[in-house]
Amino acid sequence: MGIKAVIFDLDGTLVGFNLDYRALRAEARGYLAKQGVPASVLSLQENIFEMLKKAELFLRNSRKSAAAIEKIRGEVLNMAERYELDAAMSTGLMSGTVETLKTLRRMGLKIGLCTTDSEKAALYILQRFKIADFFDAVVTRDHVKQVKPHPEHLQAVLDALGVKPEESLVVGDSVADMQCAQELKAVAVGLPTGISSKQQLAQQGANYIITSITDLPILIAQINKVQG
Repeated sequence: MGIKAVIFDLDGTLVGFNLDYRALRAEARGYLAKQGVPASVLSLQENIFEMLKKAELFLRNSRKSAAAIEKIRGEVLNMAERYELDAAMSTGLMSGTVETLKTLRRMGLKIGLCTTDSEKAALYILQRFKIADFFDAVVTRDHVKQVKPHPEHLQAVLDALGVKPEESLVVGDSVADMQCAQELKAVAVGLPTGISSKQQLAQQGANYIITSITDLPILIAQINKVQG
C-alpha cells in the first residue's frame, strides 16, 4: 500500500517550541479559579485542554449554564491564542524544514498539518515562513471538538487529505502525536526536538524515532520499498 501522506505537528516539529506554556497554564488556572473551579481540581502539569475538560465537568455539575461554560472556554482559548501569537512572532523554522517539504512534494506525497494552535496562530506561522502552499490540509483546534491525543483531530486531517490511516505517516514531537497516530493505526514518527524525549515518544507508541526532519524522505522511501 505504501505511504501516501505525511501529517506534521507544528510547534516543536516544523518550528521551534517557544510557547511560554507555564505562564499560560498559570494564567488559565487562575482565571478558572475565579470562575468557581477549585484550584485543587486543576494541575499546572496539565495542558489547557485537560484543564478545560475538568473545569467544564465541574461547572456542569455545579449547574452552570451551557452558554456560561462556553463563554469561559472561549476566554481560555483567547488567552492561549495570545500566547501562541507571541510565540509565533519569535519562533524560527527547524533546520531542513523547507528542503524536506520540497522533497516530499517531489515524491508525490500529500502533506497535512495537525496542530492544537489556533487557526490564526498557525496560519501566521505558515505565511511568515512562506510554507503555506506545501500543505493540502491544515486542521487547527478551531476545526474540531476534541484535539489530539483524541483521534478526532487526526481523523479530520486524514479525511481532508482523502487517505487511510495506514497510508499516512504522522510526525510530531509530543506524546499526543504518537497516541493519536497509534489509535488510528497510522505510522507514528517521533521527532525529539520539542517537548518530549526519545524515551517518552517510544513509550507512547512511536514506530520510528528520527533526529532530524531531513531524515523523513529516506525513512518513507525505505517503508515504501519494504511494503512494495
